[in-house]
Amino acid sequence: MQICLNQKDLSNWSGSVLVVGFLEKNLEKQLSVLEGIYNPELLSKYLKEKDFSAKSGEIKKLDILENSPEKVLLIGLGKPEELVLDDLREGAALAARASIGSEGIIGILFPWETFDSTMAAKAVAESIRLSIFKDIRFNSDPKPQKFPQTLQLIGLSETENNINKEINPICSGVELARELVGSPPNDLTPSALAAKAVEVAKEYGLKYKILERKDCEKNRMGAYLAVAQGSDLEPKFIHLTYTPKGEIKRRIAMVGKGLTFDSGGYNLKVGAAQIDMMKYDMGGSAAVIGAARAIGELSPNNTEIHFIVAACENMVNGSAVHPGDIVTASNGKTIEINNTDAEGRLTLADALIYACKLKPNSIVDLATLTGACVIALGDEIAGLWANNDQLAEDLQQASTLCGEKLWRMPLQKSYKEGLKSMLADVKNTGPRAGGSITAALFLQQFIDDDISWAHLDIAGTCWADKDRGINPAGATGYGVRTLVNWACNQITNA
Repeated sequence: MQICLNQKDLSNWSGSVLVVGFLEKNLEKQLSVLEGIYNPELLSKYLKEKDFSAKSGEIKKLDILENSPEKVLLIGLGKPEELVLDDLREGAALAARASIGSEGIIGILFPWETFDSTMAAKAVAESIRLSIFKDIRFNSDPKPQKFPQTLQLIGLSETENNINKEINPICSGVELARELVGSPPNDLTPSALAAKAVEVAKEYGLKYKILERKDCEKNRMGAYLAVAQGSDLEPKFIHLTYTPKGEIKRRIAMVGKGLTFDSGGYNLKVGAAQIDMMKYDMGGSAAVIGAARAIGELSPNNTEIHFIVAACENMVNGSAVHPGDIVTASNGKTIEINNTDAEGRLTLADALIYACKLKPNSIVDLATLTGACVIALGDEIAGLWANNDQLAEDLQQASTLCGEKLWRMPLQKSYKEGLKSMLADVKNTGPRAGGSITAALFLQQFIDDDISWAHLDIAGTCWADKDRGINPAGATGYGVRTLVNWACNQITNA
């Protein structure tokens, strides 16, 4: 999709679909903007009859007798005093879905003056593109949906028309993450995930390294390999590196949980656990690889970035890890496995140790780690734990900038008592209460004290059961945009 800014008003605009956003206050006055297309008085009377009052989430399609535009969509944005950037995102998503089937040009006129125009343009452009995503790769007779290939943001300055260079790489990264998460586990194996990572690296100039089982054994990654030993498929430890041109002022690492399928092991998932959906247990790795794809094209300055994924399956066979086994992570810490379904944190333990050896300034891990986080924060907000206030603030600003929601949670030291083992250094799970917090505390034990670290639990946000804002039903690609904003130092207040 080509995105462009258009200073023209509606009097001389032409295209296939025209989208106009309205606020609840003084609706009749706002309707004058459509005077070249409709009689404002008649339009006002018509909208009153149809009970359109511009409340947030309202949409009204108007008929046009002439050929241009084919559709006019009126979008309610709510009360002006409550208007935030997310309202523009939601309105743009509504309009985009209502425009499917059209071709040509879609034009959007929103109340841009309320916001920084560049931020508003990016928010709406991302929303339009991402809300119409549809994964048709596994249909026997795929039919791509029609949608306008040019997006014009009406009333914005041409001097700011550089957003294609940012929007397209970022959206492509999100779409890649969605495709990875949406892939069935017989298609996206650990080897296939590694192959996709290598493909991204080759296309966008990243260095890559894939550690095989023997390499991981040499590195004494006993926690990671314990999870992998129940599967017939070989584990793949993925490490991509982005190196900027010129001086390196910052080194960061992104670590993603990479369970391409999670049966739960001998603590088999049953009942409401939705075992058929455990293909999305690699949502963290998808976000990391999607971010690598976007960052490789964006080429930010000054920051060296490492993308790390310990990919494997958690399955059940005669070799699978038992509940009660004790394994040793690559830093020598022993772990009693009291629940084989708390496997993600075991793979992350060795991945985080590996990341620490690279001596980064900061590490951020993303994982579909706990159902407890979903209970606490629902399916729209990810949990954030951090050992450093500045890193936490930077990530929250980066997420706010793109509309991905984060809520900081506590690293309550007293809860570490629940992870004590009678036999080993630590257990892999604590009590049921505060389960997402004890999971974060477990991970923290594999981070060097002098490294800033944050953990994002995205168990609720990586998948949507129905259309939700800019996310169509299915994989959301959550985390890609936050990671990219953070890595590229795009953390100004939204």
